[in-house]
Amino acid sequence: MSVKETGRIISWHGNPSKPLYTPPPGAIDAHCHVFGPMADFPFSAKAKYLPEDAGPDRLFALRDHLGFARNVIVQASCHGTDNAATLDAIAKSNGKARGVAVVDPAISDADLAALHDGGMRGIRFNFLKRLVDDAPKDKFLEVAQRLPAGWHVVIYFEADILAELRPFMDAIPVPLVIDHMGRPDVTHGPDGVDMKAFRAFLDSRDDIWFKATCPDRLDPNGDPWNSFADAIAPLVADYQDRVLWGTDWPHPNMQDAIPDDGHLVDMIPRIAPTAELQRKLLIDNPMRLYWPEEVSA
Repeated sequence: MSVKETGRIISWHGNPSKPLYTPPPGAIDAHCHVFGPMADFPFSAKAKYLPEDAGPDRLFALRDHLGFARNVIVQASCHGTDNAATLDAIAKSNGKARGVAVVDPAISDADLAALHDGGMRGIRFNFLKRLVDDAPKDKFLEVAQRLPAGWHVVIYFEADILAELRPFMDAIPVPLVIDHMGRPDVTHGPDGVDMKAFRAFLDSRDDIWFKATCPDRLDPNGDPWNSFADAIAPLVADYQDRVLWGTDWPHPNMQDAIPDDGHLVDMIPRIAPTAELQRKLLIDNPMRLYWPEEVSA
């Protein structure tokens, strides 16, 4: 475990390797976070973890080291519904970052518009009980019905509650993006129970996207995460126009199994083995969701 004397957690690799794989020019890390800096952006009183600072300077240095051009910064649960740290990182990106916010469902339309102006393009609903105390579906549905045009909803849940969440997710009137594929058990392979249920969910609507992310979280066998590669490559191939990829840096709560970000990047050609698939995963798909104004009709 990596915990500073202050008690604050360090969950990222201090010297990640340079990937063997080179992403195509314009590649987007479509799932990452920032923590603080705490002196400027205090953590939520409800935070379930207290991380060390992992601000935009570190994130953008990693982006360049790994060979990416842009980031999609997802509001971390440790900051609650105060999106100031994420907005600050977007503002410092020189147009190379967009974001996903976490909001109080009672947020005003004016404040949603301000988030849009700050670079947000979606909101996230978190159903991991170890990270959040309250996830009011009725209030989530209400705010989902009044999002700015072109926004989507990101949902984070574990595989064992997919069926329970289906009526709620079916009622959301905007595109859905599922974090980490709903955390399936990848050790059962591409035809495991969790993967079959997730495929059925994807087949229920053509506007459900997913992130083929976090082998370090999902594969208990560890780096090089062979079970993840075997289970996820067929999913990417079959839903190639609705899949995103990201590092998940700075890997919240992964202090006991910190991944090498260079190795995470080297997973990309294993789940997307052709140049066409890699372009969709890393450029075309995230551009459609986060920079649609740059995508030709």
